[in-house]
Amino acid sequence: MAAHEGTQLLNGQSTAREAFEKYDTSASRTYHDVRHTSNQSSEEMHQKEGDNLKAIIFGGLDGILTSFAIVAGAAGGNLTSQVVLILGFSNIFADALSMGVGEFLSSKAHNEWVLSERKREAWEMENYPEGEVEEMIDIYTSRGMTREDATTCITTMSRYKDFFIDVMMMEELNLQLPEEDHVKESLREGVVMFCSFAFFGAFPLLGYVLVPLFFPQVENDEDALFVVACCVTGVVLFVMGSVKSVFSAAHWFTSGMETLLLGGACASLAYTIGQV
Repeated sequence: MAAHEGTQLLNGQSTAREAFEKYDTSASRTYHDVRHTSNQSSEEMHQKEGDNLKAIIFGGLDGILTSFAIVAGAAGGNLTSQVVLILGFSNIFADALSMGVGEFLSSKAHNEWVLSERKREAWEMENYPEGEVEEMIDIYTSRGMTREDATTCITTMSRYKDFFIDVMMMEELNLQLPEEDHVKESLREGVVMFCSFAFFGAFPLLGYVLVPLFFPQVENDEDALFVVACCVTGVVLFVMGSVKSVFSAAHWFTSGMETLLLGGACASLAYTIGQV
């Protein structure tokens, strides 16, 4: 394969994933062969966009459903559009800030706990390495390896203490070590959560802002504005679900309908409570 073609293949982060989705063993083999013969890092390029997926989807869904719940509850209670906008935007900003700060603090606290557990494992490895080695041998044996093979494997790894401790964190405690700049990563997750909540949470209120500007005759028609809010919310929920499928094995339509139906159920409950 030409060097230019190989570079293009390596730069396409979704190449390996596309090969998997199409069950194209030839494309998968070519992708890995090119990586092994290039100067690129041996680390396979997975979808880095998925790193923020949880915060975006969770924050977005929480934002749009919280906002629409206010709209639906206000509509069920026959409140005016001015009240809906005041309650909606003030709630979105306050909740978005709360969610962002909560995400940052919880992520930071979890990472600090994981690092404290690593310090404990390092101390145990320093003071009683035989016990740690024996624990790992038992774990590998329980997963199907013979005692002899497990002993050979673990004994070899234990010669590299830092590496072995990291392996113990995953195999024994099922904990993923955070990055060195984990505080920065936690802050990024908090910012993503805040932005996602605020951005998607504003959609159900757009109809109450934009429709009267273009159609002044329906400015005081609360029912028409609520219908617009329902339509906008439904479309956004379906799109969010469809986009989520890019990072999973689910079909885009199935994922979109799942998100739409679950979101619709939450909105219906809010509307019903507002009527009561």
